[in-house]
Amino acid sequence: MSSTLKPQLTSDMKSSMKSGDKHRLGVVRLILAAIKQIEVDERIELDNTRILAVLDKMAKQRRESISHYSDAGREDLVAVEQAEIEIIQEYLPAALSDAEINDIVEKSITDSGAASIQDMGKVMGLLKPQLQGRADMGKVSQLIKSRLSA
Repeated sequence: MSSTLKPQLTSDMKSSMKSGDKHRLGVVRLILAAIKQIEVDERIELDNTRILAVLDKMAKQRRESISHYSDAGREDLVAVEQAEIEIIQEYLPAALSDAEINDIVEKSITDSGAASIQDMGKVMGLLKPQLQGRADMGKVSQLIKSRLSA
């Protein structure tokens, strides 16, 4: 399966250059650089699933930065990180609602036959491809733990 996100990112980088949108250009270049780094390190070409994982990781890093900057009272830096998240999220699939996530988690627990917290890996294995980039995997992990330990 070839990637459709990478050509879109390259195209968006070119249009950002032409329009003079320096902020968007910088974020798109960061995304492409992160993808390229993995491709060079692992000597592979990333498919859409792996690119979504990269985008998800970048968004998570920015959410963590926002939390730290807010605690430090640096609203100027919070605004920069928030603007970057908005651009990154344009390339991620639409986020799922809490109800949709709950339904998918319940179905995966049932499908995997998970009975205890030791089975969490099985459930995460089923969920990760479905939820990557569409849900905060940390929250999903906590949801699974609470379901399996109940």
